[in-house]
Amino acid sequence: MSAFNARSRQPQALPLGISFEFFPPKNDKMAENLWESVQRLAPLKPRFVSVTYGAGGSTRERTHQTVKRILDETHLKPAAHLTCVAATKAETDEIIKDYWDMGVRHIVALRGDPTTGIGTKFEAHPEGYQSSVDLVAGIKKIGDFDVCVSAYPEKHPESASIEAEIDLLKAKVDAGANRAITQFFFDNAHYFRYLERVRKAGINIEIIPGILPVQNFTAAANFAQRTGASVPEWLAKRFEGLDEDVETRRMVAAAVAIEQVYDLLDGGVSEFHFYTMNKADLVFAICHMLGLRT
Repeated sequence: MSAFNARSRQPQALPLGISFEFFPPKNDKMAENLWESVQRLAPLKPRFVSVTYGAGGSTRERTHQTVKRILDETHLKPAAHLTCVAATKAETDEIIKDYWDMGVRHIVALRGDPTTGIGTKFEAHPEGYQSSVDLVAGIKKIGDFDVCVSAYPEKHPESASIEAEIDLLKAKVDAGANRAITQFFFDNAHYFRYLERVRKAGINIEIIPGILPVQNFTAAANFAQRTGASVPEWLAKRFEGLDEDVETRRMVAAAVAIEQVYDLLDGGVSEFHFYTMNKADLVFAICHMLGLRT
């Protein structure tokens, strides 16, 4: 990353696009926290907000309910996550049709994690969509959805190489994907190298960087290990000794995330997707520093 100089920064003059990711709540308390976050961030007018879909389709109904509430009670555009896991094509198609009838026009199409957990072998349902490429094509046959897909600047843990990863992305684009959102990363060099390779491969859709503000470093590092994202030594040092110091940790997290998005801005990036973890304050502060106002 480039050196961070807050005093030299002015709000971004060019139009910025932002989007937020939420996950469906497991209980009433989590539902309350989620809705407070949605209401806090909604005035920033995100391009869309995505709602995740648990491993093995475990949150299917809660995802559907959360998307419906966003549609019914806000002016936001929800993007529903959908996976190939543990469902037949007929079941998945029914979900897609239900979303269309509800008024949903954005879907985030993913292969999904195995029902047996991250790191175990993925096995598609014998009567289901076999891959994210198949899922994208199936969605497009049902309706003219705006389809987002995943992208991995440091490659998916199961991919043989970054070249294979880019070939898969191209196949998803050929199937009808409109844009890609990356797995989170902490070193922007990974994103820029990946973007250069993607463009050389003739892929011209938006590749939106996924930003994970580090609410809890230990949890973020563990998640990164499972998803193939590297954790730079400098990042670990910034959070060193702060496990029990929540307030200082929050300030460090804000500084790290703001430094990252400013560096991406310097590299010509104008779209950001924030993994909120259903917490609004840190993401709101970052957007404020980007020059976005309610």
